[in-house]
Amino acid sequence: MQNKENIYVELKRKKRIFVLLMILLVIYILYLLLSASILLTWVLDSNKTQDITEEIEDSVVIEEIADSQTTELVNPPVAEESDYWYYIKQNLLEVNFTDLIQKNSDTVGWVQLPGTNINYPVVQTTDNSFYLSHSYNKESNNAGWVFMDYRNHKTEFDNNTIIYAHSRNDTTMFGSLKNVLTNVWLENRENHIVYFSTPYENTMWQVFSVYTIPSESYYITPRFETEEEYTTFLITLKNRSIYDFNTELNINDKVLTLSTCQDNYGNRVVLHARLIKRETRV
Repeated sequence: MQNKENIYVELKRKKRIFVLLMILLVIYILYLLLSASILLTWVLDSNKTQDITEEIEDSVVIEEIADSQTTELVNPPVAEESDYWYYIKQNLLEVNFTDLIQKNSDTVGWVQLPGTNINYPVVQTTDNSFYLSHSYNKESNNAGWVFMDYRNHKTEFDNNTIIYAHSRNDTTMFGSLKNVLTNVWLENRENHIVYFSTPYENTMWQVFSVYTIPSESYYITPRFETEEEYTTFLITLKNRSIYDFNTELNINDKVLTLSTCQDNYGNRVVLHARLIKRETRV
């Protein structure tokens, strides 16, 4: 009798082990299916984004324009050795927005950053969530698009104009913004300007700060009530930089901020630049 009971107990134990193994196997298979689904979705979204980007590149005219009598040098520094005087000799970029606005009426500009793959039209809507999950054609796409903070004015620059995009592993959108943290990018001063063209004006911005930081709301503050608050803001951004760009800042400066995710833990890659040159479009 005792032997039969032992056999019964052993069978129950093996059955429990078998059931547990089956459960683990099912969980593993579901995990593989979910991972495959996520990967497939990522690839499909990436392909769609690439198609849209190529279509835009084929249809949009971007050209350098020489300075004219209406070109304005913005807030020149006192120091003659500042790189400001080097950058303002370079041409502005002008983008033909006619076709872009026909494709998407949310289009507010075009941003280009040397030393990266960032060269995209910028959109803006009534929130900061829509273009996290929709592409330039407004179709659902987890790659999202490059967009301006909904709080910013689209016809004039605030104290701080903020542009966001996802950091894609294929370096599309702001996936190559992390380049600004590398010595290769930092040590080439040709990279230290941002071109931002809008339907109203063409502008050039001199980089003065790059860094990584946990997610916060301070660096994406668009406007300030007092000069003291804005001065503190400028000093804070400059002091955060991992590299000294040898730039002078004051309350007459306008700031352009590029921001993207660094990782899955909420950290951000951030670049700040000051407006140095502009020309109103005819």
